[in-house]
Amino acid sequence: MSRTDLLRDVRSTPRRTALISGASVAGPALAFWLNRYGFAVTVVEKSGTLRAGGYPIDVRGTALEVVRRMGILPQLQDAHIDLRRLTFLDRAGKEVASVNPHTLTGGVAGQDLEVRRGDLTDALYAAVRDDVEFMFDDSIDTLDQSSGEGVDVTFRGGRRRTFDLVFGADGLHSRTREILFGPEEQFHRYLGYCFAGFTMRNTFGLSHEVTMWNTPGRAAALYAVGDNDDVHAFLNFARPEPPFDAFRNPEAQRDLVAAVFADAGWEVPGMVAAMRDADDLFFDGVSQIRMPRWSSGRVALVGDAAYAPSFLTGQGSSLALVGAYMLAGSLADRDHAAGFTAYEHHTREFVTLNQDQVGAGDATLFPTTARALERRNAMLRNLSAMPPAEGRPAHSALSLPAFMPVT
Repeated sequence: MSRTDLLRDVRSTPRRTALISGASVAGPALAFWLNRYGFAVTVVEKSGTLRAGGYPIDVRGTALEVVRRMGILPQLQDAHIDLRRLTFLDRAGKEVASVNPHTLTGGVAGQDLEVRRGDLTDALYAAVRDDVEFMFDDSIDTLDQSSGEGVDVTFRGGRRRTFDLVFGADGLHSRTREILFGPEEQFHRYLGYCFAGFTMRNTFGLSHEVTMWNTPGRAAALYAVGDNDDVHAFLNFARPEPPFDAFRNPEAQRDLVAAVFADAGWEVPGMVAAMRDADDLFFDGVSQIRMPRWSSGRVALVGDAAYAPSFLTGQGSSLALVGAYMLAGSLADRDHAAGFTAYEHHTREFVTLNQDQVGAGDATLFPTTARALERRNAMLRNLSAMPPAEGRPAHSALSLPAFMPVT
């Protein structure tokens, strides 16, 4: 059957049904494009509501064209944070260097966007909520493809439904991936760091800037996204092996971070105290997901579930947006087998280029030895006199095709 015949067949038969697990970035973006190409889409999200607020994220390069085609670019431009300065401090809290953020991140001033995560998820949700079914406070419990005619899904809440296709957009620790491919450890690439993120009162007079304190193997950062009363606080530290015993135990996380930073100076004691009381603490290892394939049968993965690049690249949200566009478009006029093959064929090189950005930019900001920290500080002093960068080629390495709509 030719692609033209398949397109004609799709238009004359009932709408294909799709279930997406995850309503953060990749999930709603995929829902938008699948709906555009004629699918009846359901999104299941384990949280009771969309998560508001959140730390700042970047939309760069090819991903900017995705949000433009979705019609949400003006909304995101209005929400742009406009970070103006990155200031680095030594052990005593004295300034080492102050640089333009784009010089380090590879962003393009006046084009690339930095927004609160909640602003992006709100924009994505608003773009699809009237056309897509959302099931909050639920999640996938089991998947069964044995019938060969679809995917039988049992939800945690007890409901059972059958879908033509299922997609895992449920993040770094994807339950869908675990069901489909097995334990996370076989795809998890730990990068040697852990971090804790939370919000605290902005008693520092910071505005539209990041201030980062470093000693070898440790970093503390305060990120003020505007002139409001709160800042995002980050405590990052090197650790040879991931602390698996702490990942599911918030008190163990707090204890571990407090022990690592017990003798730290500057504002770190106050940050540790705020972490103890924070109700939005997020703790994890810095890691990537690397998989030899992103689909099995009628189920496919997208975003962090398939190819998390780690926050060291600053490309997680951009990869999720581009991956969602490419996955949905690859299915617009193909069956699932051909569509999933096309998705991987046309997207994997872009993903790999961006995952390989680890070691550039942000990854050099957390040296683990005194000598490496001295080299980094010398680099920062040189950068402070340089103009902003013109972007990294990896961020725009994929030119988006114009897929054929089926609606």
